[in-house]
Amino acid sequence: MLSFTLSLVALIVGYMVWGRVAERVFGPDDRPTPAKRLADGVDYIVLPPWRIFMIQFLNIAGTGPIFGAIMGMWFGPAAYLWIVLGCIFGGAVHDYVSGMLSLRHDGCGLPELTGRYLGSTARTGLVVFTMLMMMLVGAFFVYCPAIILASMWGDRMLWVLIIFAYYVATTMLPVDKVIGRVYPAFALSMLFMVAALAVVLFIKQPVLPEVWHGLHNWGAERLGLQQPLFPALFVTIACGAVSGFHATQSPLMARCMSSERQGRPIFYGAMVTEGIVALTWATISSYFFFADGWRTVCPPEVIAAFRQSGHSLIQHFDAPTVVNIVCQSWLGTAGSVLALLGIVAAPITTGGSSFRAARLILSEAFSLPQTSVRSRLLLSLPVFACGIALLAWQIGNPSGFGTVWQYVAWGTQAMAVVTLWVCSVYLATEHKAYVLTLIPALFMTMVVVTFLLCSPTTFHVPYTPSIIAAAVVTATAAAAFGWKVRHMSQTDDKQ
Repeated sequence: MLSFTLSLVALIVGYMVWGRVAERVFGPDDRPTPAKRLADGVDYIVLPPWRIFMIQFLNIAGTGPIFGAIMGMWFGPAAYLWIVLGCIFGGAVHDYVSGMLSLRHDGCGLPELTGRYLGSTARTGLVVFTMLMMMLVGAFFVYCPAIILASMWGDRMLWVLIIFAYYVATTMLPVDKVIGRVYPAFALSMLFMVAALAVVLFIKQPVLPEVWHGLHNWGAERLGLQQPLFPALFVTIACGAVSGFHATQSPLMARCMSSERQGRPIFYGAMVTEGIVALTWATISSYFFFADGWRTVCPPEVIAAFRQSGHSLIQHFDAPTVVNIVCQSWLGTAGSVLALLGIVAAPITTGGSSFRAARLILSEAFSLPQTSVRSRLLLSLPVFACGIALLAWQIGNPSGFGTVWQYVAWGTQAMAVVTLWVCSVYLATEHKAYVLTLIPALFMTMVVVTFLLCSPTTFHVPYTPSIIAAAVVTATAAAAFGWKVRHMSQTDDKQ
């Protein structure tokens, strides 16, 4: 429990100290924001800062900092360091600088920012890649909640239709009509759940593995985990540490801010809050899997079923099951309701925001204003059509989509790499301390390339050659960036 306590304090201090450093490096000022200059009553609408924070938090969180943290702790206490250091120096910096960069450029999305700072070829590739990611996320977050809801009441396809109808509303309607009203309530529910669980942890004071007990792969020794700690841990825990998906969501809120000075609490603060969510669930996972907590929280019939299954702990108790069992055991009936909100409402809201982000990416790619219903419908229909096609494929091949989702986990970290390089080039262009984003850019490049090469779901290259190749790619990227910085410096000197 001491690692949890110290990590919690570190995240809060990190927001106050490193968040201020990031703010000073970027330099927010009093220029009019896009919400004021480009107000259109649809996407560019000034919202209260507290409401923007809640929406931003829910958009970037979903179930990622819950399920990812539970599975990430299977690797052991090293997960604490990744959540804390990754969040403070990587993810929160990533979210703040990319969010502020969007704010400075009329609330534009990641592909447009990429084109501006990394070139038109990179922009085109990222438009395609990001659109695919948004539609995969949207489709996945229709069917899975529908299965859970149907297990409690109603027909599965009825819930699919209801959820998809909600997606249509969040994609088409002005941001203040559905997203601005519904999301803050769901975000508050998630925060209440996490706070309640953290209080229970402090009351129970379970004896847990601490960081100083070893940073090796505990899962390989105790749970039968087959993946190496590096890079798997750094891809498994994305939301809560570093996630490129956030760069697709921040522009939605950049279009609703009335001042650049709101950036640190909204972008950096929401990410640190997500880190606290991940930290809490990682600690619960440590209790469940490494401190025999499952023996205490599981009902007798669940324990009996596990013993008869012949499965390992992580085979039998997946992340959603752990959430349900812990919430019901620790929080009672209220816990069941909050677990439902966490498992069902959060992915639904994330899916709806993904489809809306896809519409906005297309609007920028084709320079099509979104003030009229007709123009919004023109871009939303192909998004909905592709989402329906992916959904139909998922329903027909439920196990196959699980494989695709592993690529999505890698894909969100690949977007983080692109975002961090974009931010580094911007800071270098403005003669600011680009090391702020360069170091996490280099680290995430190493992570993503290594995972792409050695993962059994991709190229399955042996581990050592994958590490060497990733190091070469990372060094090459660093050299190319250094050349670009020197070239910009020489150009400035001539002028």
